[in-house]
Amino acid sequence: MKIKPYRIEYEFSFQNGKRESFQIALHPRTLNIIRSKLIDKPEWTRLDNRQCKCCLLKANIYLYCPISVNIAELVEAFKVMYSTESCLVKCITPERTYFKESTLQEGLFSIFGIVMATSDCPAMNFLKPMARYHLPFSTVNETMVRVVSNHLLREYFRNKNGKIPDFDLKQLNKQYENVRSVNEGILSRISGFVKKDADQNAIIILDSLAQILAIEIQDNLNSLEPLFCI
Repeated sequence: MKIKPYRIEYEFSFQNGKRESFQIALHPRTLNIIRSKLIDKPEWTRLDNRQCKCCLLKANIYLYCPISVNIAELVEAFKVMYSTESCLVKCITPERTYFKESTLQEGLFSIFGIVMATSDCPAMNFLKPMARYHLPFSTVNETMVRVVSNHLLREYFRNKNGKIPDFDLKQLNKQYENVRSVNEGILSRISGFVKKDADQNAIIILDSLAQILAIEIQDNLNSLEPLFCI
């Protein structure tokens, strides 16, 4: 029996009538992006081009950065657009459809987030379960709750299977240090390619969320504690 992929679609509708649509298909078991067509691989997507400091992939084995290849279509589509351009963003998942009138950068940071998490980058693979239960346009607090809950659920299963769990979030903090390294690496890659700031600002927002989360972990999640001590 053929296994159906988990599909997510993003659609950007602009005031001038322009519309851009992007399809994401995830393998239901690995949660990796399924590439249904040949993707152009610009020079900036080569692994050895400004390779992330935390990268575990070897350039003599992997010619291209998996994240860069998967975001190349997005970067190309919006490379001449400003981050503050108004648009209606629609995200369609098998369970429900989300709409938001917003700026381009907010829609882009949402789709960049899921693509980067499911591109089989070793530094980002721990985020795959969150991608499967994708929440578009998530706020800082929503992101913190989802990230920590995702981590603790993973550690519950590790503990169940006889492994030492990381309930004090030390490993999560290290993982987010790598996420920040990836964000910086991708930002460096596209900086010489894009002509305006939409793509760059979307990744900057992702990096800001990662930075805030790291600070919150170091602060023992004090800002969230009142919500769970009712």
